[in-house]
Amino acid sequence: MKNHDRRKVLKSMACLGAMAAVYPGYGKVGRHLPTLSIGACDWSIGKTSDPEAFALAREIGLDGLQVSLGTAQNDMHLRQAAVQQAFLEASREHEVGIASLAIGELNRVPYKSAPETEDWVRDSIDVAKALGCTNVLLAFFGEGDLREDSEGQAEVVRRLRKVVPKAEAMGVNLAIESWLSAEEHLRLIEAIGSPHVKVYYDVANATEMGYDIFREMELLGTEHICEIHFKENGNLLGQGKVNFQRVKSTLEKMGYKNWIIMEGALPKGAAILPAYQQNLQFVRQLIKS
Repeated sequence: MKNHDRRKVLKSMACLGAMAAVYPGYGKVGRHLPTLSIGACDWSIGKTSDPEAFALAREIGLDGLQVSLGTAQNDMHLRQAAVQQAFLEASREHEVGIASLAIGELNRVPYKSAPETEDWVRDSIDVAKALGCTNVLLAFFGEGDLREDSEGQAEVVRRLRKVVPKAEAMGVNLAIESWLSAEEHLRLIEAIGSPHVKVYYDVANATEMGYDIFREMELLGTEHICEIHFKENGNLLGQGKVNFQRVKSTLEKMGYKNWIIMEGALPKGAAILPAYQQNLQFVRQLIKS
């Protein structure tokens, strides 16, 4: 895409997001994006739930950002209309889209047990609608790990069953990212019984677990994978364990046409700006190859 065309598309994306804040249901930015747009997590560029992330994202050259709902300390501040407006204005000013929403704090305050997290997840649906995005990442690592925790999994199923009617009505996906295998994710989704519960697939996490990521991605397919993290732990993209050429081929075979969101991929001591510019160049070249 030529630079002036890219600016035109991104300006339209930001304007759609702003209209959604004023007129709920106006439209979804994510449904008007060019195929395989490239973004990054706000926490990976050192700007967790901070509207200043958009300026850095523009400097990096990103198409968009996955933004955090907030932290326990700021009471998930993106639930506030004024904070939402600040994010929409920053998105418009810097011509960087809002790709999706994430609740990373669930790694420390688990959805499977902490009562306040039910409000966080329920309210995140409204926030996603206001920001013009479709997917909300629900993290299940650290204290929220679901592996070998049948009681925790059962509670997650119970809680998500309560909230999915709202997600369905508002056209928002609740996306589980965890250490579980593809088969385990599918069993959870089947138990919940909603097409608006998806998998947020992370190629580095699944590689660390020893899963066959290419088989898993095909098994889940675009029916269940709503968005994907391109990640390495402690390495730039393309310099670690993940075979991204096969990832790209698998996504093409699946017909995946959503965001690619970069996460991690920062060597120890590396500066964020040049590292993420290099990561972005790698992904762009990969897509064109």
